[in-house]
Amino acid sequence: MISQLLPKTVVCAESYEDGQNPEAALYPQEAALVASSVAGRRAEFATVRACARRALAGLGLPPSPVLPGVRNVPQWPKGVVGSMTHCAGYRAAALAKADDVLAVGIDAEPDGPLPDGVLGAIALPREAAWVLAPGTAGPVHRDRLLFSAKECVYKAWFPLIRREIDFDDAEITFSDAGGSSGTFSARILRPGRLPDGGPLTGFTGRWLARDGLLVTAIALETQGPTR
Repeated sequence: MISQLLPKTVVCAESYEDGQNPEAALYPQEAALVASSVAGRRAEFATVRACARRALAGLGLPPSPVLPGVRNVPQWPKGVVGSMTHCAGYRAAALAKADDVLAVGIDAEPDGPLPDGVLGAIALPREAAWVLAPGTAGPVHRDRLLFSAKECVYKAWFPLIRREIDFDDAEITFSDAGGSSGTFSARILRPGRLPDGGPLTGFTGRWLARDGLLVTAIALETQGPTR
């Protein structure tokens, strides 16, 4: 599912279930992070890391622990960029060589309405107007799609720029949300600087709705147009 949204330079792995005893494959230092968590949390934690190790193998790299760093951003082997996501019924990882891709962000959400009050906390006025516009009710919950895109932007932004942004620091525009897939653009209202000193003012991404899920993805390739 997620691979349909990303270039071939990005290796993806996904799972729709946790299977039996997924925790058995955790490294000790990973297991220690969720030792006191409930069973469901331990299972999703283990399964998404199993996805990450499959993606590493797809890049020709050996398995390794996936531990959280600053702001819980996964720490990848040197020369690798990537992102992970999990929600009810879905776990995925997307990884690439840093020579090919500068940043990857993926997010998955259930295709249902956001809880009361969340839209007002995440949406800029123009975004909220788009979500709430009369006559736009359709197969996709626009409020959840907006939330997913903003999460996706943060996952691509922070590992690259190492500076936090809030929901209102990125303005999302969707090209189409009348069907089951489309594209979006994110304008960063507090632009950052790439490692080479060039400006990063936004991203472009893609989204897909299927089987009760919404997924969004961004890949900023080394020669990407949006800088």
